[in-house]
Amino acid sequence: MLSMRRRPAMAQTCRSMARISRGNCAGIRAEPLCLGCLSPYIQAVTSPDPLLVFDRAVLRLRRERTARGWEQRSFLKREIAKRLVERLDDVRRTFPLALDLGCHGDEIAAALGDRRSVDRLVRSDLGFDFAARAAGPAVVADEEALPFAARRFDLVLSAMNLHWINDLPGTLIQIARILKPDGLFLAAMLGGSTLWQLRQALALAESEVEGGLSPRVSPFAELGDAASLLQRAGFALPVADSDTIDVEYQHAFALMRDLGAMGEANLVSERRRGFSRRATLVRAAEIYAERFGAPSGRVTASFEVLFLHGWAPHPSQPRPLKPGAARHRLATALGTTEMSTGVKVERN
Repeated sequence: MLSMRRRPAMAQTCRSMARISRGNCAGIRAEPLCLGCLSPYIQAVTSPDPLLVFDRAVLRLRRERTARGWEQRSFLKREIAKRLVERLDDVRRTFPLALDLGCHGDEIAAALGDRRSVDRLVRSDLGFDFAARAAGPAVVADEEALPFAARRFDLVLSAMNLHWINDLPGTLIQIARILKPDGLFLAAMLGGSTLWQLRQALALAESEVEGGLSPRVSPFAELGDAASLLQRAGFALPVADSDTIDVEYQHAFALMRDLGAMGEANLVSERRRGFSRRATLVRAAEIYAERFGAPSGRVTASFEVLFLHGWAPHPSQPRPLKPGAARHRLATALGTTEMSTGVKVERN
C-alpha cells in the first residue's frame, strides 16, 4: 500500500507529465528508472523457491563427472533397466520410434538387445558426456524442459532418472504431450522407501552428536502418489507398482562412497554445504551396523523402485462403463443371492 509521505513526489511527477504535449513526445528521451525511487514498492525476492527441491545445476556437474567411470558404477541402473524392459515384453505391439529419457550409459538399449519391439531408439540425457557416448542418436536435454515436438514418439522409456525432477507433474505432462495417441510411457524411478536404513542411521547419529537434524538424503515420491500423478498428467489406464532391490555393502562408508560415485548423493537445495563432522559419520556407521547388519557381517541398503505405466489417450482404448450400464449382475458371477439395500441379514 502506498504511504502518505510519497504523495507530494507523485504529484510533482504528474505535473511534469502534464507539461508534455502530443507534438513534442517524439523528441523526449526515455530515462532509466531509479531503483532507489521504486524501493518502497518493489523489492527483490530473496527467499528460496519452495518448488525447487533439488539443485539441478549440481546434478548436471555430477553427471559429467560420473560419466567418466560409469561402467564400474552402473550395476543399479543396469538392474533397473532390465526389469523395466521385461515389462515391455507384456505389450504385444511394435513401437517405431522410442525415446530413452535419461540414458546414462545406454543401459536401456543394452536391455532391449535383440528385441524387435522397438525399431529406432533416441537417447537423451542431462549430461553431455553421457549423450556423446551413446551408441545411437542422442541429444542433451533437460527433463524439465523437453525440446521434442508434440506427438513425436510411440514409446517413452525412463530408468532411474525422474526422481531428480523438481516439477514431476509438469514433466509428466510434457511426456504425455510428445507421445503419439495410444503411445506408451514406461518409467522406473526411486521411491520413498529408498535408503530408509541410511536415513535412520544418519538422523539418530546427527541428533546424538550435534543435537539437531539436517536434510542428508534426498526425498523421493511415494507409491500412493505415482498413479494419481499419471492420471493428473492426462495418461489413460495409469498403473504404478513397486519393487525392492537389496544391496549388501561392507559397511555404511562403502554405501555412501558408492552413492557419490553414481551421482546419487544428496541434492536437496537446503542441504548442508560444509563437510559433515567425522564423529557424526562414524556414529552413523556404528548405528547402521548395529541395526541393519546382515548375517554375512555386511550391511544392507534397500532401493525401492517405482514402476509407472500409462498410455496417451486414444478412442480405441477401453473405458469404464457408466453407472447402471452393466449387462450382468455381480451376484450371478459370484454364485450368491442378491439382496436389496436395507434388508437385514439374519445370522445364526
